[in-house]
Amino acid sequence: MDTIGDFLTIIRNANRVRKRHCCVAFSKIRQSIALLLKKEGYITDVQEATDEQGFACLVIVLKYVKGCPVLNVLERCSKPGARWYVNHEHIPSVLSGLGICVLSTSKGIMTGVQAKKMGVGGELICKVW
Repeated sequence: MDTIGDFLTIIRNANRVRKRHCCVAFSKIRQSIALLLKKEGYITDVQEATDEQGFACLVIVLKYVKGCPVLNVLERCSKPGARWYVNHEHIPSVLSGLGICVLSTSKGIMTGVQAKKMGVGGELICKVW
């Protein structure tokens, strides 16, 4: 089961129907990715909460400018059946720098630009623009 893929799909679907926020099950990697998206300006806020059954979840507040979503494409790259690892020299540029790629490195979850600066590679989780 691809939990990160499910996480990205929940955000993508909520964004397409113009929901104000969405709730996803909590995990540390999901929280790290959501905080990175917030830091890069693709979502408004990330909050920890509990759902109706008492389980921890993340409430992600989506961002819109004049009714248009800021988050246009959220594309999963590395999948459980086909992992995609890159070294710091081969980190792809997304839309000539207009988008970001999210990597899971030995130093944590970071963007491709941050990973290049630090000289680390890792698993290419997704591309965002």
